[in-house]
Amino acid sequence: MKTRLLKLDWKKLAIAGITTIAIASTAGCQSSSNSADSSVPQTASSPVSQNSNTTAIRVGAPAPAFTAVDSNGKTHNLSDFKGKTVVLEWTNNECPFVKKHYESNNMQALQKEKTGKGVVWLSIISSAPEQQGNVTPQKANELTKTRNANPTAVLIDADGKVGKLYQARTTPHMYVIDKNGVLQYTGAIDDNSSKNPQDAKTANNYVRTAVDSVLKGEAVKTSTTQPYGCSVKYAS
Repeated sequence: MKTRLLKLDWKKLAIAGITTIAIASTAGCQSSSNSADSSVPQTASSPVSQNSNTTAIRVGAPAPAFTAVDSNGKTHNLSDFKGKTVVLEWTNNECPFVKKHYESNNMQALQKEKTGKGVVWLSIISSAPEQQGNVTPQKANELTKTRNANPTAVLIDADGKVGKLYQARTTPHMYVIDKNGVLQYTGAIDDNSSKNPQDAKTANNYVRTAVDSVLKGEAVKTSTTQPYGCSVKYAS
């Protein structure tokens, strides 16, 4: 009997070992999307979504109020922008999915297009110290300049408070808030989750469509999508 049980235990251990190796092999992956179909946005795991004390944000409800300091030391409150459409863009300059949209000039062009129509565009960096994408305010300004980016402001959220409040999971992760402070869109920037900058040109841009609808006072037809990209590099 002892011999039979011992053999069974070794079989269990072998299976457990294979499972552990499989998990470890994906642990260092920067992407939060499933590469099986690059044309479909994929969801990402999030430390926020696993927190039972966090109330899920939803389209049609007031966007959570926040206060944050930008790369120039100016404090911004969401309430400061009442009466204006606001876009929130979670970003990480080292993430290949973020690079896709900046190297193709897709993000900058969208920023310029929408801020030119009076939209407030806030780029938010929630990478914790010593994590990928964490930058000083000076570096953030340098990135804005060298990439010819056009945000209204770049918010430094190194403690992750704003990111976790909004349950931001990926970079990029996009949100559109209407002039009344109501969340009207949350999710991916577009419908092509590849890392290829060329794909940004032909993708269906959810954010552009959402902002255009909000500015016209129309309902956003696709108001929630699954974000894709690198996981937001929170401290925990």
